[in-house]
Amino acid sequence: MPYFKDCIGAIDGTHVDARIPVEEQVAYIGRHHSPTQNVMAACDFNMCFTFVSPGWEGSADDERIFKHAVMDPKYNFPAPPPGKFYLVDAGYPLQRGYLKPYLGTRYHIPDFRRDSRTIMGHKELFNSRHSSLRSVIERSFGVWKKKWGILRDMPNYSFKKQRLIVVGTMGLHNYIRRHISRNDPDFIDCDVDENFIHPEAYQCRVGEQIEESNVLYAEVEFELRDKIAFELCN
Repeated sequence: MPYFKDCIGAIDGTHVDARIPVEEQVAYIGRHHSPTQNVMAACDFNMCFTFVSPGWEGSADDERIFKHAVMDPKYNFPAPPPGKFYLVDAGYPLQRGYLKPYLGTRYHIPDFRRDSRTIMGHKELFNSRHSSLRSVIERSFGVWKKKWGILRDMPNYSFKKQRLIVVGTMGLHNYIRRHISRNDPDFIDCDVDENFIHPEAYQCRVGEQIEESNVLYAEVEFELRDKIAFELCN
């Protein structure tokens, strides 16, 4: 605050173990060399999931899933109200309502921790703050995957049921989070240390950068990103 006061949450994708008939596996095998379903989700800053689009092929890229989820009314995606935005990583397009980091500049928090250099310039400063805030979705994925081992070793159910397991476990995740009297240890780990991410968050996760020169209709978010970056420096 106050630089990211209009941010309503973060969006990212993750992969969940999948059981697919041999003759259909090719599309579901991505970089992990085993079948997965690609899942796009959004969360708020209380680590509750606010949207999920499960069941995509493991080889599907984040941009394709994002465009379908955001543009197709059947997904009922909670679009950001005017003046509000989600935080997204380099694998998503920069467009109105979705703010991504600067490319070609240090971004991930571990990169800053490993490198003893002082944060240099408005772009690195913006990226460090953006990464710190956007990590809420990785922390949410970490708690979710740690708690539900079925996501890491899916039984041989129908694929429809595998998709429903993703949605159902996210619903249970939200229920547990909103009933804080339960003192859930997995959430407590994240509450005690806001930079803590359960290692399960990084199991079956991939991402690619999208060159900004190929992004359309992004002028407003380019200006917003620069505005926040320069305000942080001042």
